[in-house]
Amino acid sequence: MNLDELVRRGPCEWEVPMRGDMRVPAIVYGSEALVAEMDDKVLEQASNVAKLPGIVRASYAMPDAHWGYGFPIGGVAAFDPERGGVVSAGGVGFDISCGVRCLLTGLRAEDILAVQRPLAEALFARIPAGVGSTGAIRLDVARMEAMLVGGARWAVDQGWGTPADLERIEERGQMPHAKPDKVSALAKKRQRDEMGTLGSGNHYLEVQRVAEVFDESIAGAFGLRVDDAVVMIHCGSRGLGHQIGTEFLREMAIAAKGFGIALPDRELACAPIRSDLGEAYLGAMRSAINCALANRQILTHLVREVFAGLLPAARMPLLYDVSHNTCKLETHRIDGHERALFVHRKGATRALGPGHPELPESLRLAGQPVLIGGSMGTGSYVLAGTARSESLAFSSACHGAGRAMSRHQAVACWRGRQVVDDLAARGIMVRSPSSRGIAEEAPGAYKDVSEVVDATDAAGLARKVAKLVPLVCVKG
Repeated sequence: MNLDELVRRGPCEWEVPMRGDMRVPAIVYGSEALVAEMDDKVLEQASNVAKLPGIVRASYAMPDAHWGYGFPIGGVAAFDPERGGVVSAGGVGFDISCGVRCLLTGLRAEDILAVQRPLAEALFARIPAGVGSTGAIRLDVARMEAMLVGGARWAVDQGWGTPADLERIEERGQMPHAKPDKVSALAKKRQRDEMGTLGSGNHYLEVQRVAEVFDESIAGAFGLRVDDAVVMIHCGSRGLGHQIGTEFLREMAIAAKGFGIALPDRELACAPIRSDLGEAYLGAMRSAINCALANRQILTHLVREVFAGLLPAARMPLLYDVSHNTCKLETHRIDGHERALFVHRKGATRALGPGHPELPESLRLAGQPVLIGGSMGTGSYVLAGTARSESLAFSSACHGAGRAMSRHQAVACWRGRQVVDDLAARGIMVRSPSSRGIAEEAPGAYKDVSEVVDATDAAGLARKVAKLVPLVCVKG
């Protein structure tokens, strides 16, 4: 990215001033090195988002931002429905409610290392992963409707987890106002056999070691100590979410002209929030959020079963579950007044600060856990939301390392077997049904997650709490 086109507002904050049809400025967060390395398309896409009707304050790009579909991945934008605001399927993405959850285990890293190989094999055998993966659960029409409305709460009612889990999930595990009748028959068909599956791409299940703690007080509140073992699950709404995104993007692109919306990019297809199409998309998208929450809840149950068989001393409460491809109705203070806004986070994580009423009481003083997934050979991070983030980017932070090269480029640079062997030499066991998938997700294909997290911390978007390094990775 050409830094000459940006105005530096702080060590890790850059502004694209309003120009042309932009209604608000665009703000890019990141160190000078990270921003300079970003694709020029990030600047173009963030600026295009700033041209959409009803946008509030600014269009934002997080430190892990890279070129996406319409919105940059790592993009955040809020829209006011009372001022012509829109909802964009491209501003949510295809993998609706893709997110991360972290489980504490009550175990130490040495306990995992004692059974590392059988644990890797057992998790790989128990957790369906890869393109088109299906599980043992088959949903009929009634159960599909109940799942799309109930989310993780439905899964717990079915026996996959405990009520205590729900307190540590966004929206208490159930996104309200879902409308399964707005989800197509094809989307439901694609999901019928995919509950409790990991999927492909950058999705994974990792057993990790807490390698470093940066804030002892918050880490203590989160239940994290150096050399503790945790489990991180990263996946989303599978085929259902992808189908919803595909269908509504097409419909919004066709309908935009009729709404009087001049799209700066066809991929920014959108509809007024207060329109039948906008409301239909929101109802379908909320159903997909519930699908993703239920999916991660079922996977949690399967992981607990594996640990119970090999490590019966494990106690596996949920630390937190947070999504990073959503649009949510939230209240934010703008120019001294509370306003109800629809906040799009595409490849960005909600990061509520200390004292926020939506946080469970046990986490309220510390702030929301912000779970940042890295690549399978580097590390992941736990951060905490800050009070300052509300005024910066609608309580939003980064969501991961962010790709540095395309999957096609990665396959040209690495072979899956080579990556597995290299990681095994470093004590990391990787299991995957796809050698090509491993090559696509090679650690070198991603930005340095530590640089991204440091920039996020320096910008005030979230506070760095702990670093996690992988011991076992099941890759989709």
